[in-house]
Amino acid sequence: MKSRTWQVGAVRITRVIELIAERPPEFGFRNLSPSDIEEQTWLRPHFVTDQGRLRTAIQTFIVESDGLRIVVDTCVGDGKPRNNPGFNELQTGFLTRLEQSGFALDSVNVVLCTHLHVDHVGWNTMRIGDSWVPTFPNAEYLFGRTEWEHWQSENAAGLAGDVAPEIMTGVIDHSAVWADSVKPIVDRNLHKLVETDHQITSEVRLIPTPGHTPGHASVLISSQHEQAIITGDIMHHPIQMSLPHVSSRFDHSVTLAENTRRSLLGEQAGTRTLLLGTHFPPPTAGYVVASEGAWLLDSEPEETGSGNG
Repeated sequence: MKSRTWQVGAVRITRVIELIAERPPEFGFRNLSPSDIEEQTWLRPHFVTDQGRLRTAIQTFIVESDGLRIVVDTCVGDGKPRNNPGFNELQTGFLTRLEQSGFALDSVNVVLCTHLHVDHVGWNTMRIGDSWVPTFPNAEYLFGRTEWEHWQSENAAGLAGDVAPEIMTGVIDHSAVWADSVKPIVDRNLHKLVETDHQITSEVRLIPTPGHTPGHASVLISSQHEQAIITGDIMHHPIQMSLPHVSSRFDHSVTLAENTRRSLLGEQAGTRTLLLGTHFPPPTAGYVVASEGAWLLDSEPEETGSGNG
C-alpha cells in the first residue's frame, strides 16, 4: 500500500494507509441498495468492485505546516481487543509504513482526532509489555471539547443517538476504545481540549462538521491561495457525494450529518479545494463537481502496488 503526497501551497500532506476493505453496502449504510450502486458508474473501478462491494480505507494524513508535523486521525491500531472481528487484534504493519514514509514516531508534534471513534484513535497508543503507551511521545494530542464532553456522558441513550444498540456495542465499542486509546493519553496529561474551529498553525485549522458525532471536526488547509479539506467522517464513501441522503449506520444524528454533508459539498463544488476523504481508498482525493443536483469527485488515478512512493 503506497503512501502518497499532495502539495497545497507550502503545506505537504502525506497519506499512509492502515488497511483497505471491500464491504457490502449494508455493512456501513442504512439506506443504500445494490441498484443505487450500479447506477453510479463513475465510482468504478476505484471505489466500487465489479461485484458491487464498496471499497473503503482506514488511513492517516500527516500534515506538515509551519515546521510542525500533524497526524490527523490514528486509525485502528495493532493488537487491540475489539468486538468487531474486522478490527480485533490487528497486525497491519502500519508503523513500518509510516516510518518508511519518513515519519519517525518521535518527530510528530501534534496528533489530531477528528472525533473519538474506534478507527480514528487507535494508534494514539501502542502496547509496550503489558501497558498502552503513547505512540507519538513528543506530541500534543488534540481532542475536540464538545466531542470529549459527549463521550464523558453517563447517558447511554444520549451516546447512541440514531446508532443502533448492536452497532454501539459491536463496532463503536467505546468503553474498550477509551480504556486503551484515550485514557493513557489523558493519564499522562498529553492531551488538549480544543474548540471545533481551533487554529493549529497559520495554515491549518479545524472546521465544525457535526452529525456523525456531536463534536466532529474536519481539517481545512489554506496556504498560498490553495486549499484542501480532510473530511473526517462527514462522508464514509464517495457514493455519498452522488447520494447525499445515504446515511452511515454510525451517524449519531442522521439529519445533521446529511445537512453538514450537503453544506460542505455545495460550498466546495466548482472550486479548486482539494477534498481528501478520510475513508476514500486510492486515489483518495479530488475536486467536488456539481452533477444532476448532487456531486461527483473529480480525481486522478494513481499507480497501485506495494512499497512507498
